[in-house]
Parts: sequence; C-alpha cells; structure tokens
Amino acid sequence: MKNFHFQNQTKIIFGKDTEVRIGEELKPFADKILLHYGGGSIKKSGLYDKVVKSLNESGIEFVELDGVMPNPRISLARKGIEICKKHDLKFILAIGGGSVIDSAKAIAAGVGYEGDVWDLFDGIGQPSYYLPLATILTIPAAGSETSPSCVLTNEENNLKRPYWHPDLRPVLSILNPELTFTLPDYQTACGIADMFAHVVERYFTNEKNVNVTDHLCEATMKAIVENGRKLMKNPNSYELRAEIMLAGMVAHNDSLEMGRIGDWASHDLEHELSGFYDIAHGAGLAIMIPAWMKYTYKHDIARFARFGNRIFNLEVNTENLEETALSAIEEVERFFKDLGLPIRISETELPTNEVDKLAQSLMTNKDYIGNFVQINEEDARKIYTLAI
Repeated sequence: MKNFHFQNQTKIIFGKDTEVRIGEELKPFADKILLHYGGGSIKKSGLYDKVVKSLNESGIEFVELDGVMPNPRISLARKGIEICKKHDLKFILAIGGGSVIDSAKAIAAGVGYEGDVWDLFDGIGQPSYYLPLATILTIPAAGSETSPSCVLTNEENNLKRPYWHPDLRPVLSILNPELTFTLPDYQTACGIADMFAHVVERYFTNEKNVNVTDHLCEATMKAIVENGRKLMKNPNSYELRAEIMLAGMVAHNDSLEMGRIGDWASHDLEHELSGFYDIAHGAGLAIMIPAWMKYTYKHDIARFARFGNRIFNLEVNTENLEETALSAIEEVERFFKDLGLPIRISETELPTNEVDKLAQSLMTNKDYIGNFVQINEEDARKIYTLAI
C-alpha cells in the first residue's frame, strides 16, 4: 500500500428539498456570488426560482452566467473570470452536472491567475488563490461535486484536458435525488457509465496490498451495475435515484484511491473522442473502457478474473483464468448495452478512419498515458482500432 494523504473538505447535504437551504448555507461565505448554470432546464423545473428565493431571503446578491454546454468550453470560463473580476465576486454557485461544476472550477482557478486560464490545463503556471465554490447537483455522473479536478475543452484546437488542485473541491454540495427525475434516459445512462468508469480506473492498479479499497471498489461497482440496470427500467424511483447519486459521489471523492495508484488511460483516450467530436463523455467511456480492457487484461489476468467474479458473479475457472477475464469484459459490454449506450465507434456517427489523428493528439507533450499499463502512441492506435 502506498503512502497517501486524503482530505475531503466538501460538506454534503443529501435528500429531498435540500436545495431550499442554499441561501443560509452560503451566507457565511459571501454576500455576492457568481450563479453559474447551463441552459433553461433549471428554470423549467422550478429549481432556479427556488434557488433565487433562497438567495434573496439570505441577502445574497448574484451575477448570472449561463450557457454551459456538455464538454464545457474554455471560452465560457474565460467569460466567467472576467465577470468575477469586474464585479469583485468571491464565491461561485454551480447548478447542474459535471460540465457546469467543471466550468465553475476553471473560473475559480482562473480568477487568481494572471495569464490565460488554459495555461493551467497545459500544465503551465499556478494561481495565487482559488475562489471557493458550492454546487447543487442535477446530474449524477462526473463526481465533480466532491472532487478536486475538472476537465475542459479548448474549442480552438479541440483539446480536452484535465486540471487538478485540492482547493478546487467544493466547500458545499447539495444532492437531492428529486432533481434528477427530469433527466432523459440517455443522460442518466451516460452518468451511470461515467461513475462506473471512475471506479474501474482506480480498481485496476499494480498495488498488491490494497484489500480494503479493493473491496470498497468492488462493492461500489456492483451497486452501480445493479441499481443502474434497475433505474433504466424504473426511472421514477426515488430510492434508485438516491443510490445512483450517492454512488457517483463515492466513485470520485478519492476515498477509493487511498493507498493505490489509479490508471486513467481510458479517460485520456476518451477525451480525444469528446474533444474532437463532442460525443457525451459517458458514451465515449462505454466505447473506450472495453477496448482498453481487451488490450491490457493479460497484464494481470487474475485481477480481471476477480473483477468478473466480484462484480458480475462469474464463476472463476481456476484452470483457465483468461476465460474468466474475457467473460468479464463481455459482461462490461453487456452492462453498457443494457444502459442503451454504444460500445463501438462504428455504432455512432463518429468517423472510424481517424485513429492516427486521435493517437497523435492524445500524446501531445507526453510519452505515455496510464499507470496499470503504460500506453504509448502505437498502443493508443491499437486501442482505438479495437474500439471501432
């Protein structure tokens, strides 16, 4: 087990009608904030009016910035930074899913940085401070409501890149499963795939003595599979919505990575798909996770066999672990299919003849990705080819 430092500062308020508490919860932090969200869905649902009422009752002024899109753009973050500086805003409230929260995090980082905020995603520069932020989650998926990371797309060059800093963990996140009832099935499915992938990235590690977090990862993945399948058939169940919302938070609050080194190659591979072609992140992961597994399973066949046994109840063939490992990958594909997601690039409208472009872009300014197995540019070409 590796040495580790784990600290998660986010206060979680979970349950029905919790969004009406947002004003009183934010009052100790600021009297004037940036209110950041996506399109008109929070207004149609009535959530916007509830939040505004709560903020007004607590005497909190706000400046609005809407327009966040899936795979959030750096251009809107730049606009948010300008607004915060112009109005001297010291706090951000993000209402939405991972895209809105990630956009808010980029703004929170960029306000304290003298250069262009994209420098941070390029690994250049360091902010002198970060604005604190809070979230009201409407899409369980990315886990950004408790994580210290964000991912943005630079539409000028189609690069999609992550940025991480511990001060980007929200100080407060409100999680009301009721707010997810209006989600389309496809968006729900993409969210389930995303949180499942977050645990997969942590589970496949080269650390041997991590039994506690192995079991925690297995329990979380098993719960996502079981409840995810049920939720797609019964989307109006509060209890299932609550299970999935909690799983998305647990999957990415870093507690499952204690003492181990995650992989993250599948996410890097997917970022090229959504960066260039704007495919939903969860759908892209449903394509790339099985392809990555097919390419890397021989590195630790026993772990893949255990994965199949613990998550999908497969009987382990002790005389032929490879058979169990391959069956486990088939089960992953079946799960994504059951969610209604594609598992091949050819099942989408994405081009199938741009493997070289994807692999070359992926390796910009780096020699390899991944930790479970180090993936170079040629490896990436082969994985993208498997994904076709």
